[in-house]
Amino acid sequence: MKTAAAIMAVLMLAACGKGGEAGGNSAAANTAAPNATAGAPAANGDWTGTITETEDGGFMIGNPQAKVKLVEYGSMTCPHCAAFATDGTPVLLERYVKNGQVSFEFRNFVRDGMDVSASLLARCGGPGPFFKLTEQMFADQLNWMEKATNLSKADEDRMKALPVAEQLPALASITGLDKFVRMRGITDARVKACLNDEAAMNLLQQINKTAVATYHITGTPSFVINGQLAEGVYNWETLEPRLQQALGG
Repeated sequence: MKTAAAIMAVLMLAACGKGGEAGGNSAAANTAAPNATAGAPAANGDWTGTITETEDGGFMIGNPQAKVKLVEYGSMTCPHCAAFATDGTPVLLERYVKNGQVSFEFRNFVRDGMDVSASLLARCGGPGPFFKLTEQMFADQLNWMEKATNLSKADEDRMKALPVAEQLPALASITGLDKFVRMRGITDARVKACLNDEAAMNLLQQINKTAVATYHITGTPSFVINGQLAEGVYNWETLEPRLQQALGG
């Protein structure tokens, strides 16, 4: 599994924090959910129940035909992304996504082996549980990241000696992330399959490559609004005025 080997060696030299300041102003086509029905009404007028996988490899919540299409490139191991998940995402969903004005897509921008392991597990259940599971993993980030950063020398040596196909599962086991997602409805068989899914690893690589090539992204979180990188935006305080501007407010 050459893909896994490349990922474990650190995919991108990405930084965490103030990702929107990375620069770049290239435009890209607006992302629409391929399996969503255009203009389909949400139950009770609430679009937060509409979640789909996009053609660009992300997961989108909200109205596929929303006036404003917001994309976050986020890293599961980035504390600034975890802060946005706590301080920004709930407000974003309640004020702008729920009523259909804004759609919100999350694209995993992986930075290292731990990030890959966490991203594969967050995506393991598909669109339905993705946002809730991602939110819960961010909320528990300090716990599992502490285990990842405090690996003993013996654990490090043991992992390096493992076949490549066993390294990501071992990392998930050491940090407890495999147990974490199993407790939230992902079966043991799915966990094992997801952590060895070469196609999913290839997709994560492609998301990173596209992010760098199209938007010149080097840090997380980074935000794209209607196909344009929102420069200087890295938290809710700096993001909301841009959303209001895009909405014509």
